[in-house]
This record gives sequence, structure tokens and C-alpha cells, in this order.
Amino acid sequence: MKQKKLLLISSIGGHLTQLLQLESIFENYRYHIVTEKSSITKELKNKYSVSLLLYGARNYPFRYMFKFSYNTIKSLCIFLKHRPDIIITTGAHTAVPMCYIAKLFRKKVVFIESFAKSTSPTLSGRLVYPISDLFIVQWESMKEIYPKAIYGGSIY
Repeated sequence: MKQKKLLLISSIGGHLTQLLQLESIFENYRYHIVTEKSSITKELKNKYSVSLLLYGARNYPFRYMFKFSYNTIKSLCIFLKHRPDIIITTGAHTAVPMCYIAKLFRKKVVFIESFAKSTSPTLSGRLVYPISDLFIVQWESMKEIYPKAIYGGSIY
């Protein structure tokens, strides 16, 4: 049986920290990690298979539009290069295009809502929830916001 290929994607910071907490799971598969370029994430290449997107903070909307567009195109290229079976993401905005690209190619999308959100949704969660195959929340209270979600507990 062919081993599943995973593509794990998140923005930097807490989202990436949560994603890397899943290492004991993803190390058993063929995987590739996608995150944003920074001095910290460059070092990930020493340990993991990694691609880096442009860092795109939303506090500069005009600049962000161009970076988001570039990252969307680069995400498509990364997707076509690695041909994953499943996308796993902890968010945020960096991951949304990859999730939609995966659905265009009829691949599975697993979204893990941020641990930091216990009473309100993230923007990326709201955008990916309708297309996700598995949507995991880390707080029971979030099932009120995402009725089809699975409560998975904390990944920390």
C-alpha cells in the first residue's frame, strides 16, 4: 500500500509551534512543511523538508495583497511539486490558499483551530471550515461555533 503524503502548513509563531507538536504523527509519513520565511524558520531546513513563503503581516494591506497573491501562486507550485494526499494546517492566513488548492485537486484538508481561540473563530478557520474534511477544535466551547468540528483537546 502506498504511503500517504502529508503537506503541513502554517504561518510562523504559535501556529507553527502547534503544527510542530504533531511531529510524532507526521514523522511516520512522507511529509513536507510549508511556513513563512524568517530567521527562525530558515533553521527548520536542517531538520525537516521545508518550503518557505513570504512573511505577510496584514497590518500593511496594500503590501499584503501582493504578498498574498505571490504566496498563492507559490503554494500552487509547492502543491504540484509535492502532490500531497492530505493538507494539515493550524492556520492562519498563509494556509488558506493551500487548503483551497487541495480541494480543487480533491485532496483531504484537516484544519486544527488555534488553541488561543476558546470562544471566537479565527478568520482562517471561518474560511476553511466549509471545505475541510476534518475540522478539529482544542476547546469544547468551540463546538458551538463549529458544530461539525471534532473536539481533539490540546495538542500542547
